[in-house]
Amino acid sequence: MHLDVVDLRQFYYRTPLGRIAQKAVRDRMLELWPSAKGQTVVGFGFAVPLLRPYLAEAERVIGVMPAEQGVMPWPAGLQNVSTLCRENLWPIATGSVDKLILMHGLETSEHPISVLDECERVLSDSGRVLFVVPNRRGLWARRDATPFGFGRPYSLGQLEAQVEACDFVPKRHAAALFSPPSEHRFWLRSADMLERYGGKLSRDRAGGVILLEAAKQVPARPRPGLAEKVRRPLRVLEGSPTPAGVSGRDLG
Repeated sequence: MHLDVVDLRQFYYRTPLGRIAQKAVRDRMLELWPSAKGQTVVGFGFAVPLLRPYLAEAERVIGVMPAEQGVMPWPAGLQNVSTLCRENLWPIATGSVDKLILMHGLETSEHPISVLDECERVLSDSGRVLFVVPNRRGLWARRDATPFGFGRPYSLGQLEAQVEACDFVPKRHAAALFSPPSEHRFWLRSADMLERYGGKLSRDRAGGVILLEAAKQVPARPRPGLAEKVRRPLRVLEGSPTPAGVSGRDLG
């Protein structure tokens, strides 16, 4: 089930551990997607903590939040760009999104296939989607004091299999949250160092979350005129001598 937006806001914007988690995941995302100049960027679930770096250069930024979670105005101090929707019916035009980010949107949904269908619908043919989910091998999925302790955690293989079943092609992956989900001062102070070293040692096993980039599987476009050539394959014999006893109609 989806978490309440009040609890999510409290964690990410009011607690030291939440601010560390926000920065760690956002920094890893920016390594994959450093720019969104002139693009349409959409976040689903509670992805708004990751969207702020794109506000200045993107053509449009939208935070889509499921009704089961609730919505909050975002960003603070600027014109609101967040909206409430049903998780299987987003107010986003088909094929209009260049970058799509899901955080606390897939693993907490009771209908993940419907969520992935909406991802496929709104993403442009050249667009990319980034799934941010709890790592079932990590420490963060085992502690319900953080939002990553709720819903279904994934291994990398499980996540890839699910998105492939919905016509996505995995491209790259990374991991974040290598520090333990602890409010202890020592771990809070060590978080930046652990993120730097953790990212070099492991891309999916040790981190608290997995980031998977994927693209739409776009069918190959048929070549013009090919169907007509297939329907009339024997026309290449036109002009050749007709064997005795066989009429030209028999060859057509």
